[in-house]
Amino acid sequence: MPDHIGIDTMRAGGDRDRAMEDLWERTLSQLTTTFGRLSYLASLRNANSGRYQHFGLSQIYGEDDADRVLRQSHERTFSEWLNFPLESQRDEIVLYLDEVSEDRASVLETWSTLAPYRNLAPAAAGDAEIFLYTSDLELILDLLQNELSV
Repeated sequence: MPDHIGIDTMRAGGDRDRAMEDLWERTLSQLTTTFGRLSYLASLRNANSGRYQHFGLSQIYGEDDADRVLRQSHERTFSEWLNFPLESQRDEIVLYLDEVSEDRASVLETWSTLAPYRNLAPAAAGDAEIFLYTSDLELILDLLQNELSV
């Protein structure tokens, strides 16, 4: 009986590993910026339940593994973002804005007014991490708006 439990545990771990590989290879690697990945992953989180939902991953690996893999990826991507120097974060935001179809000035105005970027942090982020993230991003937004007005 213990051998069977060990096999099931290994199989479950292998499925999670494959789910993570699929997510990164098929989806996240296609996004050119870390900020784009952060935004995408946050968009997969249900605002009411906090669970991450991705139809393809759920169909192949089940809802629980899909949620777990997406949550871990979101936390990893957020951590990666926080470790970027401010200049790299600014460059990432510029690249991200170049890829969205809306006018940069309009996007910056909307972000300054509605602050949708505040919803991009994973639930596991601590207060200090969220403070660092938002203060850096707000500084970058101010810099970019100043650049546009010059």
